[in-house]
Amino acid sequence: MAEQEREREHVRVAVIGSGFGGLGAAVRLRREGITDFVVLERADSVGGTWRDNSYPGCACDVPSHLYSFSFAPNPDWPRAFSGQEHIRAYLEHVADVFRLRPHIRFNSEVTRMRWNAEELHWEIETARGSRLTADVVVSAAGPLSDPKTPDIPGLDSFEGKVFHSARWDHDYDLRGKRVAMVGTGASAIQIVPAIQREVGSLTLFQRTPPWVMPRADRAISGVERWLHRQLPFTTQARRGVLWGIRELQVQAFTKRPNELGMVESLAKANMRRAIKDPALRAKLTPDYRIGCKRILLSNTYYPALARPNVDVVASGLTEVRGNTVVAADGTEAEVDAIIFGTGFHVTDMPIAERVIGAGGSTLAEHWKGGVQSMRGAAVDGFPNFLTVIGPNTGLGNSSMILMIEAQLNYLADYMRQLDVLGGRAALDARPAAVTSWNAKVQERMKRTVWNTGGCTSWYLDENGVNTTVWPGTTTEFRAATKRVDLGEYEVVRPPKDAGTDRPSGKGRKKKVEAGA
Repeated sequence: MAEQEREREHVRVAVIGSGFGGLGAAVRLRREGITDFVVLERADSVGGTWRDNSYPGCACDVPSHLYSFSFAPNPDWPRAFSGQEHIRAYLEHVADVFRLRPHIRFNSEVTRMRWNAEELHWEIETARGSRLTADVVVSAAGPLSDPKTPDIPGLDSFEGKVFHSARWDHDYDLRGKRVAMVGTGASAIQIVPAIQREVGSLTLFQRTPPWVMPRADRAISGVERWLHRQLPFTTQARRGVLWGIRELQVQAFTKRPNELGMVESLAKANMRRAIKDPALRAKLTPDYRIGCKRILLSNTYYPALARPNVDVVASGLTEVRGNTVVAADGTEAEVDAIIFGTGFHVTDMPIAERVIGAGGSTLAEHWKGGVQSMRGAAVDGFPNFLTVIGPNTGLGNSSMILMIEAQLNYLADYMRQLDVLGGRAALDARPAAVTSWNAKVQERMKRTVWNTGGCTSWYLDENGVNTTVWPGTTTEFRAATKRVDLGEYEVVRPPKDAGTDRPSGKGRKKKVEAGA
């Protein structure tokens, strides 16, 4: 094939994803005076998981005033716990207010990304066929991006409708249908009460019952919203109280799991109020410590399960025979539709297959023995590559926006350090630093409820290691990510022109060989 040359755009930073992490990174870059960046989004609009998850009843289980950016407070949240449509509208608002849309490339899913050690930049290809390079990549694809559907024998031959909660088919009419709901996680407990009244019958396949607490949701009054608009400090105070309560609560999860017994008693009392049938209560009572899996909040889940058109099967779905779904305990049911509320690829994110580091291996291959990074952001062998909501940055009881903003602080200082170094340079995390950080995290993890609670959760990888949750407070994580420690990195220079000044990158086009 004859060599051809074409122009490839170069940017200072490429951000992957336009959910909370991606939009937050874009805002922070602008605040740092960096405008030479793009946001690569695979869909046709912003919102991330709050765009993709539009199932009936979809809402957040973190209070609205805490589940929003500190730099973009919203005085007009309509409810204490906002629904999906309000959160998505908020993210659209952030994109508009901070003038991010000119930077966003929609329908631009990253299909391949390779580190070029000669030029010290990332070479990126997208599904649209576009090619660009970037000095720094910020992966904000997020762990709740790609739905996980179990491999069920016979599912391919099912004659009815099948879809995942994160890919809800709004054109399919559930009215009067016989429906199987697979899973009992955060999505399922919202879906079940939302569809129970309209379906003919609902069979819930439950491998493990969740702990469910009441949801203290209510409409936020017009007076409250007026007050928040007129006196912005009241919004900040409300957010501060919500944050402080959760900072105190986390101690029981991370240091004193045995103290959670009282919370279990409250959860059982909540169940008894709605579930009068002893046999059904037995099915719904967990046998593990509360908090080991995420505590779910709902006032409508238990009442829906008690309705006569709902059948709870205390076993997982193992087979599909025609239109018959079969559980591990042998229970069978004829259904018209199967809805999977079975979570996401959290510890095996598909994007890791597309990122090729300095050594020629993919991020997925690098993580084959276990997902880990330094400070939830940097991976050895992948220079100038940072993740937002990376390994061990998840939370079990508070707002992920707090963790995202902490990582944005780290991103900001990372960019400052590159400028201070001068010339063309990249930072590559030292393997010893990554190993040391991960060892400290896993040592702290040993005494947490997520490791000692006696359950199997989506927090754990295939080896039973918790690579998802942060075993501390958000205050501790913010302190750990306040600044970049150059001692934890190797400073990488170009092999031939280490003394060459770094070009500005703004609007720069670079000739490259096609196929390079």
